[in-house]
Amino acid sequence: MSQVEFDLGPFWLGAAGIGNLLHEVTDDDARATVDAAWDAGVRGFDTAPHYGLGLSERRLGAALADRPRSSFTLSTKVGRLLVPGPGDGTDDEGFAVPNDLVRQWDPSAAGIRRSLDESLGRLGLDHVDVAYLHDPDVYDLTAGLTQGLPALAALRDEGVVRAVGVGSNSVDALCAAIETGLCDVVMLAGRYTLLEQPAAALVERCAELGVDVVAVGVYNSGLLSCPVPADDATYDYAAAPPELVERARALAAVCERHGVTLPEAALAFPRQAAAVRTVAVGAQSAEQVRENAARAAVEVPGALWDELRAGGLLEV
Repeated sequence: MSQVEFDLGPFWLGAAGIGNLLHEVTDDDARATVDAAWDAGVRGFDTAPHYGLGLSERRLGAALADRPRSSFTLSTKVGRLLVPGPGDGTDDEGFAVPNDLVRQWDPSAAGIRRSLDESLGRLGLDHVDVAYLHDPDVYDLTAGLTQGLPALAALRDEGVVRAVGVGSNSVDALCAAIETGLCDVVMLAGRYTLLEQPAAALVERCAELGVDVVAVGVYNSGLLSCPVPADDATYDYAAAPPELVERARALAAVCERHGVTLPEAALAFPRQAAAVRTVAVGAQSAEQVRENAARAAVEVPGALWDELRAGGLLEV
């Protein structure tokens, strides 16, 4: 089990949104988002070079600059270096930023160290607490687990970071990662949610091995973020298939019977698992942070989970 304390406030703030995920966010709104999280008691923050080609790290670092470093915990990710790009348009991986930089996969020991050093420069910090190898399955999982992850573990052993692991939405990739024995923690994206639990066996195995789990994507990219899912709801950043919309509506109906909303239950669900230490939730405005904080404060009755299981809507 990691030596890092993950249960910090109602949730961790996921900072992809302030990196202009899908649309532009002003500097003022990005700062207000982090400030609102702090005011809500959030003391864990997650970012990555991938998020807005460094914009998320720069904005998060600026917003935290006046906070005592010992008062918060921060994670970032390695494996994607940012190198000069064509500068002739916008990023093609979902962030509304210029493409004057592009991502370059480098799982080598030198690449991992460079990635972390450059992140520290953007953040304006002398250390981060947790470093994840980011989406190695997108590039070369074998190289990631035989080069990148051992390089991260070496940095941990040197005291450069306190905990290391892998972040991915691939259950297979994370299963392979934890069996290396090098992971303190995994960041599991969108695969252990109220909607679906294909990572159930992974989460159980993490508990057996003493590997912490940080669950992200708990709203399944929007589908579970409203009390009643709309026809045009999104799932994995695309239009949700009709059958998943209907499943989400069935979940919502059960939630309503127990006096909670679908997003309140979605935020609470992953933390029922022993290995899940916290959830990280993204936001692009102070209002969204405050809404999530109010949801996190709701006590979800155990009878809700029982009814969902009895009705075949929950598999764990």
